[in-house]
Amino acid sequence: MSSMIDQKEAISEKAVLIGIITQQQNEAKSTEYLDELEFLTQTAGGFVVKRFVQKMERPNPKTFLGAGKLEDVKAYIHSNMIGTAIFDDELSPAQLRNIEKILDCKILDRTNLILDIFAQRAQTSSAKTQVELAQSEYLLPRLTRLWTHLDKQKGGIGMRGPGETEIETDRRIIRDKIAVLKKRLKTIDKQMAVQRKNRGKMVRVALVGYTNVGKSTLMNVISKSDVFAENKLFATLDTTVRKVVIKNIPFLMTDTVGFIRKLPTQLVESFKSTLDEVREADLLLHVVDISHPNFEDHIASVNSILNDINCADKPTLMVFNKIDAYQHETIEEDDLATEKGKEHYTLQDWKKTWMNDKDVASIFISALNKENLVDFKDKTYEEVKKIHVQRFPYNDFLYYEYKEE
Repeated sequence: MSSMIDQKEAISEKAVLIGIITQQQNEAKSTEYLDELEFLTQTAGGFVVKRFVQKMERPNPKTFLGAGKLEDVKAYIHSNMIGTAIFDDELSPAQLRNIEKILDCKILDRTNLILDIFAQRAQTSSAKTQVELAQSEYLLPRLTRLWTHLDKQKGGIGMRGPGETEIETDRRIIRDKIAVLKKRLKTIDKQMAVQRKNRGKMVRVALVGYTNVGKSTLMNVISKSDVFAENKLFATLDTTVRKVVIKNIPFLMTDTVGFIRKLPTQLVESFKSTLDEVREADLLLHVVDISHPNFEDHIASVNSILNDINCADKPTLMVFNKIDAYQHETIEEDDLATEKGKEHYTLQDWKKTWMNDKDVASIFISALNKENLVDFKDKTYEEVKKIHVQRFPYNDFLYYEYKEE
């Protein structure tokens, strides 16, 4: 086992993670965020060696951490030859410059890390343009830091995209580049709008949810397609649309990019054309990984982003996925001291909570093992049918169905 870890460490970029505990972010929440940051680091190709956490009222405006803790991080980095320090929050340009002078290594924050993963995952011209725009907007106020930063580091996490080819540039050129990218995106937006218009009046269903909850796997099972699916964050960036027929009703199903907490605002803006697929959907299938201990927080994060893009009031079916992986803590019958909490809930217990609300249509499935997919199709059919019969009067429905065949 140790040899496998050594081998993995040898081929990956070693990194330390840095987070804080505040009144707004307790220890449990900080640990959860760092767990997610470690998953992000692994997705980007890094190997986490150690975590550093400091309790403080608020982040230091100059160096994020306190001076003493930063010295501890510096000593560990130098003694263990660590090349990268990754912070769980977005750092200001001043913080980046100050921290880099002290630690003398590559400094990344959560935003930069997510942008880097998007740069890795982008395949189409549309996705690449959207990522490049987000990266350029992130880099613009950080250009002073970038030049010294790149004197020492070549490639690796956080160094993909415009940064590694724009060493000789200045703010004016970056601004010009942003203008060109925005113009290119406008053209892409128009093309995608035409594509959506050409799909006719068919009901549109969009898969939304936190990253890595199984949207692409569900898409593959329902549409019998081969959308790329992997147990990594942001495996899907490019929007995929497939025609699906359940019983006698055809509709379009769209697989969209996953959301995440602290999603960089640059990405929300630059991925407008991708999010337009969600905006123009008639029905949302909100996919949730119920096996994740903090899935309720994930739901809240997704709902927050949906609210930001004015999609919170769309008809929604809650799809609780990965029931095959769900686990709960058990309480012994004679244990009277332990109070039953959510960590002890069985799936049946969860079904009796807010998930049983008549106003919240929900279904429990395993897309991977194809459990309860018949029920899922039935519920999806009922939701689509409500929209379909409003859009197509009876006489037109027969013509529409015949035309599709």
